[in-house]
Amino acid sequence: MLNKRNCLDKRDIMETLLRKLTHGNALVFIIILGIGGCFQNGFHITVTSSPSIYIQSFVNSSWIVRFHETPSEQTVKLIWSAVVSSYALGGLLGSMSVRCIAGRFGRKGAMMGNNGMNIVAAVIMFTSRMANSFEMILIARFLYGFCAAIGGAFHTIYLGECSPKKLRGMVTLTSATFISIGKLSGQFFGLREVLGHEDSWNILLCVSTCFSMVQMIALPFFPEAPRYSLIEKHDAEECHKALQSLWGKGDYTSEMQDMLLEQTAIKGETSKTLLELLRDTSVQWQLVTMVMVYSCIQFSGVTAISVFSFDIFKEAGIPLDKIRLVTLGVGMSEVLMSITCGLMIESVGRRALLWGGFGAMSAIMILITVTLHLKDYSFWIPYSTVGLIFLFVIFYGGGPAGVLPSLTHEVFTQSYRPAAFVFTGILRWFEFAILGLVFPFLIASLKSFNFLLFACICLLASLYVFFYLPETKGKTLLEISEEFRNITLCGNCLSGDKTMETRL
Repeated sequence: MLNKRNCLDKRDIMETLLRKLTHGNALVFIIILGIGGCFQNGFHITVTSSPSIYIQSFVNSSWIVRFHETPSEQTVKLIWSAVVSSYALGGLLGSMSVRCIAGRFGRKGAMMGNNGMNIVAAVIMFTSRMANSFEMILIARFLYGFCAAIGGAFHTIYLGECSPKKLRGMVTLTSATFISIGKLSGQFFGLREVLGHEDSWNILLCVSTCFSMVQMIALPFFPEAPRYSLIEKHDAEECHKALQSLWGKGDYTSEMQDMLLEQTAIKGETSKTLLELLRDTSVQWQLVTMVMVYSCIQFSGVTAISVFSFDIFKEAGIPLDKIRLVTLGVGMSEVLMSITCGLMIESVGRRALLWGGFGAMSAIMILITVTLHLKDYSFWIPYSTVGLIFLFVIFYGGGPAGVLPSLTHEVFTQSYRPAAFVFTGILRWFEFAILGLVFPFLIASLKSFNFLLFACICLLASLYVFFYLPETKGKTLLEISEEFRNITLCGNCLSGDKTMETRL
C-alpha cells in the first residue's frame, strides 16, 4: 500500500512538473540560469586537469625567461598548486561577499554583474600566454573563483525562491546537474582533439565565459525571484507576475500564503549578518548540519578525483592515451546520476539519498585503496580501479551532490539565507583551497593510502545524517525550522522520544 502511494506521489509530481514546464518559461529560465551559475564552477574544477602538463611547462619557460635560470621541480609544483588553490581563494572571498551583494543588487542584478567580471577574467587568461606571465594565470583563476562563488550561490538562491513547494527539490537540484554538466564540458573541451593541446590551453580556460555572455544577454528578459519580491521588496503584484511568467497562468495563492507566513514569522527582522547567524542558538543544528555535510563532501575525495583525475588514473596504471577518455566517461556518469537524482528526490526524500550515498562512497574508497595498492599484481586491477571510481561518482551524483542544493536552501528561512550562503561558501572554498594546495603532495607521498582518509570522512557523514538530519521533503521552511529545534544531542539515539520524529 505504501509503495503504491509513493508511486502515485511520484507520478503526480512528474505530471505537475511537465505541465508547469510546458506552460511557462521555467525550463528556459533554468537553463539560462544554470549556464552562468553552477556550470561555471563545474567547468573550472575539471578544465585544469587536462592542460596541467602544458601549464606547468609554460610556468617553467616563463620562469627561465624572467629569472634566467631553470626552476626546480618543487618550485614548478608549488606554482601549479597555487594556480589550483587561487581559484579556491577567489571563491572564498566571493562567498564572503554574497550577503552584501544580495541586499544591494538582488538576485538578477547580482548574476548580471557577475557575468561582467567573468569576461574580465577571460581577457586576462587569454592574454597571459602572449604576455608570458604565469602571474596573470593566477589573477585570472582568482577572478574565476570569485565569479564561480557568486554565481553558484545566487543560482541556488534564485532557483529556490522561484520554485513551488512541490517542485522545490527537483528545481533546486538542477544546480547540481549544471555543476556536473560543467565538469563534463571541462573534460570534453580538454580533449586533445578539441582544445587540449599545447597551443590552445589559454583558449581552453576561457571557453566557459561564452556561456556567461549568453546569460548576460538573456537574463534581463526574466523576472526577479518571486520570494525575494514579496518578502524583501513587499511587492505582491510583482511576485504573482513572476510566478505566472515562470510557471504559466494559474492560481498561486497557496504559494504566496506560505511566503506571507514566513514574512510574518520574520516580521521586523532584517537580513542577518554572518556573526548574528553564528551567535543565534535557534539555528545551531542547521549550522552543525551544514558544517558536517559540506566538509564531508569536500573531503570525500570527489574534489580530488575531479581536479587531479589525470594524476590518479596515471597512478593507477592507465595508459596515458586513454586517461582523457576515461575522465570524460566519469563526467558523463555524474551528469546522468544527477538527472536521476532529480527524478527520485521528491519520492525517496533527501535524507535517505544522503546517508545511503555517503555510506556507499565510504565502502568504495576502501576498495579503491586496495586496488591501487595491488595494481602491479595483475593487468586487470587498474581497470577495476576505474570501475570503482565510476561507482563512486555515481553514488556521489545520485546522493550528496544532488541533495545538497535543496538542503542548503530549505534549512534556513529568508532572513538567515544570505548569511547562511556566506557561511557555507566560506566552508566550501576554504576547504577546497586547502585540498588544492595539499593534495598534489599528498598523492605523491601517501600514494593509495590517502583514500582511506576519504573513506572515514564519508562514513562519519553517513552516520550523522542517519541519526540526526530531519527529512525536509514536502515541508514549508517554517516546519523544517521547527524540526531542527526538536533535535537533541542524544534524543535521536533513543526510542519513543519525540525527537525521533525529526528523522521520519
